[in-house]
Amino acid sequence: MPPADGPGADGPRAAAAAPGAARVRQRLGAFVALTKPRVIELLLVTTLPTMVLAQGGLPPLGLVLATLVGGAAAAGAANVLNCYLDRDIDRVMHRTKRRPTVTGLVTPGETLVFGLVLGVVSLAWLWLLVNPASALLTAGAILIYVVGYTMILKRRTSQNIIWGGSAGCMPVLIGWSAVTGGVGWAPLLLFGVVFFWTPPHYWPLSMKFRRDYAAAGVPMLPVVAGDTRVAREMVAHTVAMIACSLLLVPVAGMTWVYAVVALALGAWFLGLCLGLLRRARDPQHPKLREMSVFHASITYLTLLSVAVTVDVFLPF
Repeated sequence: MPPADGPGADGPRAAAAAPGAARVRQRLGAFVALTKPRVIELLLVTTLPTMVLAQGGLPPLGLVLATLVGGAAAAGAANVLNCYLDRDIDRVMHRTKRRPTVTGLVTPGETLVFGLVLGVVSLAWLWLLVNPASALLTAGAILIYVVGYTMILKRRTSQNIIWGGSAGCMPVLIGWSAVTGGVGWAPLLLFGVVFFWTPPHYWPLSMKFRRDYAAAGVPMLPVVAGDTRVAREMVAHTVAMIACSLLLVPVAGMTWVYAVVALALGAWFLGLCLGLLRRARDPQHPKLREMSVFHASITYLTLLSVAVTVDVFLPF
């Protein structure tokens, strides 16, 4: 028999500790899931290019990291509070029924405290390590998303994502203000790009899960309107989005390279929206392929952001 303090004694203790360690990892994963990391990634995609454009080159690395970390924490806080407020409808919708607030991995009280603490920490971080302007704009973004969208608009109007989605446009203003201490016409045009991009990005997802939203009593446009109207409005928003992206050329002094890329990307995405409209109008094509438009919208915004970044470093 091995001595009590020998290798054999570690086996039972390790076995007993394993479930506890797994539980800790599960809980940590649940808290991370509440922040919606994939949404945060998409928000940060527009922040760095805006900072590069504002700087006219690569901003100081410390400023970039401070802005991205603070922005990610603030977006995470808004998402956590959204999960807290929407836990009743998340329980009804198949797409969201695995969220920790529904499964019970995290209690409502824990969710609320986590969201509030993360929000306060993120604002303090930005105020101290970036500048007050960025912190105030970030506070505005949190309020728009949590109060404006989640608490007021989401369950009351089909225009919810149009106006509530403006919270997702704020990273460009935050990124610009982090470098310059204020805002200007260039970031406002980038704000317009994201503002008009949001409905054609989100409505295809709403079309796919319209039964979920209907069951939850959320009047997303695809729930209260036909596919033809939804697709038609997507086309209109896309045209406005393209216009904002091209106006950036004279306003921000972008090169012809950016202009060509922005025009090509816009034409490509507009073509997809027009294809969705044609399918919605034609009863012979019941399969709308709305999720292909949803995924394409992410590709569009990502590539346009890359084009903004690269254009700054072109030698002409």
